[in-house]
Amino acid sequence: MYDIAIIGAGPAGSSAAIFAAKAGKKTLLTDTGKSITKKAWVKNHYGIKEMEGPDLLETGMQQAKALGAELKTEEVTKIESKGKHYLVHMGQHQYEAEHILLATGLSVDLAEDMGLKIVDGQEPRIARNIKVDHEGKTNKKNVWAAGTVAGESVHTIITSGHGAKVAINIISELNGQRYVDHDIIQSKD
Repeated sequence: MYDIAIIGAGPAGSSAAIFAAKAGKKTLLTDTGKSITKKAWVKNHYGIKEMEGPDLLETGMQQAKALGAELKTEEVTKIESKGKHYLVHMGQHQYEAEHILLATGLSVDLAEDMGLKIVDGQEPRIARNIKVDHEGKTNKKNVWAAGTVAGESVHTIITSGHGAKVAINIISELNGQRYVDHDIIQSKD
Protein backbone atom coordinates (compact mmCIF):
# COMPACT_ATOMS: atom_id res chain seq x y z
CA MET A 1 0.00 0.00 0.00
CA TYR A 2 1.14 3.52 -0.81
CA ASP A 3 1.23 6.30 1.76
CA ILE A 4 0.35 8.82 -0.96
CA ALA A 5 -1.03 8.40 -4.47
CA ILE A 6 -0.51 11.57 -6.51
CA ILE A 7 -2.75 11.86 -9.53
CA GLY A 8 -1.08 14.08 -12.11
CA ALA A 9 2.63 14.63 -12.76
CA GLY A 10 2.63 18.26 -13.82
CA PRO A 11 4.53 20.81 -11.73
CA ALA A 12 2.21 20.42 -8.68
CA GLY A 13 2.14 16.63 -8.73
CA SER A 14 5.82 16.04 -9.43
CA SER A 15 6.83 18.60 -6.83
CA ALA A 16 4.61 16.87 -4.26
CA ALA A 17 6.11 13.50 -5.23
CA ILE A 18 9.64 14.85 -4.79
CA PHE A 19 8.89 15.93 -1.22
CA ALA A 20 6.89 12.79 -0.33
CA ALA A 21 9.46 10.35 -1.70
CA LYS A 22 12.37 12.25 -0.14
CA ALA A 23 10.55 12.03 3.21
CA GLY A 24 10.54 8.25 2.86
CA LYS A 25 6.83 7.93 2.09
CA LYS A 26 5.80 5.21 -0.33
CA THR A 27 4.68 7.39 -3.21
CA LEU A 28 2.74 6.63 -6.38
CA LEU A 29 2.88 9.30 -9.10
CA THR A 30 0.60 8.98 -12.13
CA ASP A 31 0.96 10.72 -15.47
CA THR A 32 -1.13 10.69 -18.63
CA GLY A 33 0.98 13.15 -20.58
CA LYS A 34 -1.86 15.71 -20.75
CA SER A 35 -0.37 18.52 -18.63
CA ILE A 36 -0.93 22.00 -20.02
CA THR A 37 2.75 22.62 -19.21
CA LYS A 38 3.56 20.50 -22.31
CA LYS A 39 2.69 23.59 -24.37
CA ALA A 40 4.62 26.07 -22.20
CA TRP A 41 7.79 27.98 -22.84
CA VAL A 42 9.01 28.62 -19.29
CA LYS A 43 10.95 31.85 -18.74
CA ASN A 44 9.59 32.86 -15.33
CA HIS A 45 10.35 29.85 -13.13
CA TYR A 46 12.84 30.64 -10.35
CA GLY A 47 16.17 28.87 -10.84
CA ILE A 48 15.62 28.17 -14.52
CA LYS A 49 16.81 30.61 -17.16
CA GLU A 50 14.36 29.22 -19.71
CA MET A 51 13.08 25.78 -20.59
CA GLU A 52 10.49 24.07 -22.75
CA GLY A 53 7.52 22.78 -20.78
CA PRO A 54 8.04 19.13 -21.77
CA ASP A 55 11.62 19.32 -20.45
CA LEU A 56 10.42 20.82 -17.15
CA LEU A 57 7.85 18.01 -16.80
CA GLU A 58 10.40 15.30 -17.57
CA THR A 59 12.92 16.80 -15.14
CA GLY A 60 10.33 16.82 -12.35
CA MET A 61 9.23 13.24 -12.96
CA GLN A 62 12.82 11.99 -13.13
CA GLN A 63 13.70 13.82 -9.92
CA ALA A 64 10.71 12.24 -8.14
CA LYS A 65 11.66 8.78 -9.45
CA ALA A 66 15.30 9.23 -8.36
CA LEU A 67 14.06 9.89 -4.82
CA GLY A 68 11.91 6.76 -4.81
CA ALA A 69 8.49 7.68 -6.23
CA GLU A 70 6.95 5.04 -8.48
CA LEU A 71 5.70 6.48 -11.78
CA LYS A 72 2.77 4.85 -13.60
CA THR A 73 1.58 6.16 -16.96
CA GLU A 74 -1.83 4.56 -17.37
CA GLU A 75 -4.85 6.81 -17.00
CA VAL A 76 -6.60 6.79 -13.63
CA THR A 77 -10.20 5.83 -14.39
CA LYS A 78 -11.62 5.76 -10.87
CA ILE A 79 -10.73 6.34 -7.24
CA GLU A 80 -12.90 4.63 -4.68
CA SER A 81 -13.00 4.44 -0.92
CA LYS A 82 -12.00 1.09 0.60
CA GLY A 83 -12.47 1.31 4.37
CA LYS A 84 -9.91 3.82 5.65
CA HIS A 85 -7.99 3.74 2.35
CA TYR A 86 -8.53 4.38 -1.34
CA LEU A 87 -8.22 2.24 -4.44
CA VAL A 88 -6.78 3.93 -7.52
CA HIS A 89 -7.94 2.15 -10.69
CA MET A 90 -5.63 2.31 -13.72
CA GLY A 91 -6.41 0.00 -16.62
CA GLN A 92 -6.30 -3.56 -15.30
CA HIS A 93 -4.43 -2.50 -12.16
CA GLN A 94 -5.50 -1.20 -8.77
CA TYR A 95 -3.28 0.54 -6.25
CA GLU A 96 -4.18 1.10 -2.62
CA ALA A 97 -3.22 4.34 -0.85
CA GLU A 98 -3.84 5.99 2.49
CA HIS A 99 -3.86 9.52 1.06
CA ILE A 100 -4.85 10.80 -2.38
CA LEU A 101 -3.47 14.04 -3.81
CA LEU A 102 -5.27 15.29 -6.92
CA ALA A 103 -2.99 17.44 -9.05
CA THR A 104 -5.04 17.08 -12.22
CA GLY A 105 -4.57 20.56 -13.68
CA LEU A 106 -7.69 21.60 -15.57
CA SER A 107 -9.71 18.45 -14.92
CA VAL A 108 -12.13 17.95 -12.02
CA ASP A 109 -13.63 14.76 -13.49
CA LEU A 110 -12.11 12.33 -10.93
CA ALA A 111 -12.98 14.75 -8.13
CA GLU A 112 -16.61 14.91 -9.24
CA ASP A 113 -16.77 11.11 -9.47
CA MET A 114 -15.48 10.92 -5.89
CA GLY A 115 -18.12 13.36 -4.65
CA LEU A 116 -15.72 16.19 -3.87
CA LYS A 117 -17.06 19.73 -3.66
CA ILE A 118 -16.47 21.69 -6.87
CA VAL A 119 -16.48 25.49 -7.14
CA ASP A 120 -16.32 27.98 -10.00
CA GLY A 121 -12.77 28.79 -11.09
CA GLN A 122 -11.36 32.26 -10.47
CA GLU A 123 -8.44 32.17 -12.94
CA PRO A 124 -8.97 33.11 -16.59
CA ARG A 125 -9.95 30.05 -18.70
CA ILE A 126 -10.30 27.83 -15.60
CA ALA A 127 -13.95 26.78 -15.39
CA ARG A 128 -14.01 24.78 -12.15
CA ASN A 129 -11.82 23.86 -9.19
CA ILE A 130 -11.88 21.44 -6.31
CA LYS A 131 -12.83 23.21 -3.08
CA VAL A 132 -9.94 22.96 -0.61
CA ASP A 133 -9.01 24.54 2.70
CA HIS A 134 -5.75 26.45 3.28
CA GLU A 135 -3.85 23.14 3.78
CA GLY A 136 -5.14 21.59 0.55
CA LYS A 137 -7.71 19.29 2.20
CA THR A 138 -10.96 18.51 0.40
CA ASN A 139 -14.29 17.53 1.95
CA LYS A 140 -13.22 13.84 2.04
CA LYS A 141 -10.84 12.46 4.66
CA ASN A 142 -7.29 11.97 3.35
CA VAL A 143 -8.11 13.44 -0.05
CA TRP A 144 -6.16 16.56 -0.97
CA ALA A 145 -5.75 18.76 -4.06
CA ALA A 146 -2.88 20.94 -5.26
CA GLY A 147 -2.06 23.29 -8.10
CA THR A 148 -4.42 24.66 -10.72
CA VAL A 149 -7.21 22.18 -9.91
CA ALA A 150 -7.13 23.49 -6.32
CA GLY A 151 -7.60 27.09 -7.44
CA GLU A 152 -3.96 28.15 -7.65
CA SER A 153 -2.64 30.22 -10.53
CA VAL A 154 -1.59 28.26 -13.63
CA HIS A 155 2.01 29.53 -13.45
CA THR A 156 4.43 26.62 -13.05
CA ILE A 157 6.34 28.21 -10.18
CA ILE A 158 3.11 28.70 -8.22
CA THR A 159 1.66 25.26 -8.88
CA SER A 160 4.94 23.52 -8.08
CA GLY A 161 5.20 25.46 -4.81
CA HIS A 162 1.62 24.60 -3.94
CA GLY A 163 2.27 20.91 -4.64
CA ALA A 164 5.24 21.04 -2.25
CA LYS A 165 3.16 22.82 0.41
CA VAL A 166 0.35 20.28 0.27
CA ALA A 167 2.85 17.39 0.30
CA ILE A 168 4.45 18.82 3.45
CA ASN A 169 0.97 18.97 5.03
CA ILE A 170 0.27 15.33 4.11
CA ILE A 171 3.67 14.18 5.38
CA SER A 172 3.09 16.10 8.62
CA GLU A 173 -0.25 14.37 9.07
CA LEU A 174 1.27 10.96 8.39
CA ASN A 175 4.11 11.66 10.86
CA GLY A 176 1.87 13.13 13.56
CA GLN A 177 4.07 16.24 13.76
CA ARG A 178 5.15 19.11 11.53
CA TYR A 179 7.62 17.98 8.89
CA VAL A 180 10.38 20.22 7.57
CA ASP A 181 12.68 19.31 4.67
CA HIS A 182 15.77 21.48 4.70
CA ASP A 183 19.13 20.12 3.59
CA ILE A 184 22.39 21.82 4.55
CA ILE A 185 25.49 22.12 2.36
CA GLN A 186 28.05 19.60 3.55
CA SER A 187 31.54 20.81 4.32
CA LYS A 188 34.10 19.90 1.66
CA ASP A 189 36.87 19.52 4.25
